[in-house]
Amino acid sequence: MKIFSAIIGVICVFFANGQVQPEEVEIIRDAYGVPHIYAPTDPGVAYGLAWAHAEDDFQTIQLTMLAGKQMLGLHLGKQGAAADYVVALLGCRQVVDTQWETLSPDYVALITAYTDGLNAYAARYPEKVLVEGSFPITVKEVLSAYVLSLAVISGADQVIGNLVKGNVAEAPDLSGKGSNAFAFARRKTADDYVYLNINSHQPLEGPTSWYEAHLVSDEGWNALGGLFPGGATIFHGTNENLGWAHTVNYPDKIDVFQLEMDSENGLKYRFDDEWKSLDSEEIKLSIRIIFGIKIKVKKLVFRSIYGPVVKNEQGFFAFNLGALHDLRAPEQWYQMNKATDWKSFRSALEMVAIPGFNIVYADRDDNIFYLGNAKIPRRDPQYDWSRTLPGNTSKTLSGEFHPLEDLPQVLNPESGYVFNTNNSAFSCTAIEDNPNPEDYDPTMGYREFENNRSTRFRELMDQYDVLSWEDFLAVKYDDTLPQQLAYPADLSALFELDSMKHRKYAELIKILHEWDRSAHFNNLGAAQFMILYRHLVDKYRSKYTGVPYPLSEAEAWEAVAYTHAYLKKHFKRLDIRLGDYQLLVRGPYEMPVNGIMDVITAMDAVPYRDGRVRASQGESLIMLVRYPEEGLPIIETINVYGASNQPDSPHYADQMLKFVKQQRKPMTLDIEEVRKTATSIYHPR
Repeated sequence: MKIFSAIIGVICVFFANGQVQPEEVEIIRDAYGVPHIYAPTDPGVAYGLAWAHAEDDFQTIQLTMLAGKQMLGLHLGKQGAAADYVVALLGCRQVVDTQWETLSPDYVALITAYTDGLNAYAARYPEKVLVEGSFPITVKEVLSAYVLSLAVISGADQVIGNLVKGNVAEAPDLSGKGSNAFAFARRKTADDYVYLNINSHQPLEGPTSWYEAHLVSDEGWNALGGLFPGGATIFHGTNENLGWAHTVNYPDKIDVFQLEMDSENGLKYRFDDEWKSLDSEEIKLSIRIIFGIKIKVKKLVFRSIYGPVVKNEQGFFAFNLGALHDLRAPEQWYQMNKATDWKSFRSALEMVAIPGFNIVYADRDDNIFYLGNAKIPRRDPQYDWSRTLPGNTSKTLSGEFHPLEDLPQVLNPESGYVFNTNNSAFSCTAIEDNPNPEDYDPTMGYREFENNRSTRFRELMDQYDVLSWEDFLAVKYDDTLPQQLAYPADLSALFELDSMKHRKYAELIKILHEWDRSAHFNNLGAAQFMILYRHLVDKYRSKYTGVPYPLSEAEAWEAVAYTHAYLKKHFKRLDIRLGDYQLLVRGPYEMPVNGIMDVITAMDAVPYRDGRVRASQGESLIMLVRYPEEGLPIIETINVYGASNQPDSPHYADQMLKFVKQQRKPMTLDIEEVRKTATSIYHPR
């Protein structure tokens, strides 16, 4: 079968060559292994990107593509089959089929070439294919994976999980493991540059981890930045004239409806004055269990006029989200990649095809911009759209979406800066320049809230009338919590404990009370606080509902006792530093790393060994850009590990030390300069 798959792959490459000639595509690797892809045409660049990324991380790319093919169960067993079920429930392939014609010929050519590049790589290296028969893939399967990814990023997985468990009205998680973006206009900087910080906090590994690449064609494409496995363009980064950063946002992007079912016919639901039948489809989930044994499980998926349907003990519930109504999100990113100025970038934004994400923008012409971007339907104000809606009336069904001008945004504020740290869209610049919530449709559900990072950012900005580059770096790498904490739990009781009540815990109480709230890896107090706080989150998670839960004195003492026992058990002492507890781990490499939850240099972690934790999500790909009035932007970047996910690659972990030292590598958009210092230049063959 592998031989047959290889033959099919070669046939695909043969037909693709009418569009892309691989010998015209150059993969130029710099000293850190970052790929700079050059080709005469944009499709050629996409082909080269697919090949280069596959060289570095074909395994993770395949996880994305297997989901698009509904074959992940054949690789990951039950966990993968759950994802395959979600793909079917959301109707990802149906979204692609019904909206295919909305894509431009230019983008179809690009995504086709990207698909051809992946198929060519799989044909050349069939031994690296995870699931037999999964290649070649089709363009529509690649786009189905996009639909799934954007739906999940919009919160579909959380809604489905809640509905399956019967938690119909559960609030979304606003804890925000973090992303930061800020831009400063020239009037705010000391050296006459426009500054941009691109600093999304993603998982450090896996399908939504950042991959750095530089894409260059003779058709006006010259962009450097980050993308996820399976991405065919830069998702956020910079080109010669402008750049943008994304952070996750929390408007009301998903509607949930309770259907009124016919008591005499369990699969009919009321819609106005008629009874409509649920659309049902039997799907077969293929699941690998043990020793390569595969089984097939039949499942029914239901859909209604409102969207996909989940049945639980309370009845039938449908849900709807913008990600299922616009296939053009990846094309919008392509247009953003190729924008040459503010006007053309705004034209790309007017597509409103990307279903979520804040956007912080800067350009050489001294424009800075914040947008609380989301694809949100127009809604009847007589309903409370934050709750479960009646699914029996056309009044709760909308086929229109808010245009760009309806969304919260600020262009060139007097303050000279814009920012977002996953906080409110109405807190994106100086207080006097912020958008007024009363000017926006309340049914869009933009929440007004701050987090520790936004609060701390404002504390820092109060110190500066003008920022130097060194000041900018100090803000970007700030690792201190604000004076007024903004965690889901009100921790006042913790910091008011009287150590005389329990002498056993006096040393630990002293460490916590004297902690300066910073999170450098050599800090005393940060590890103790995080051990305690993670315990509180695990124990009282159900009480964190968006309003700070007031920790009682008894609960505070219980958490102190837990932390004391934890430290004594695993470290035999109480006075450990953050770096003794939290490590950045990559294969055989271990290093202490800065950051805790919700400081600007945020880092979350998971259990590792011997009571220690390893960093799992937070600071990852960092891009800092300065735009002069003339000439190319000055770019510095660092990725948490390296350019390759292959343990035998010299670039598997060669950026780790710079990362933990908060250093960066210089990058350039000048492809000829890249050639001069390249470690290798080759064609995807």
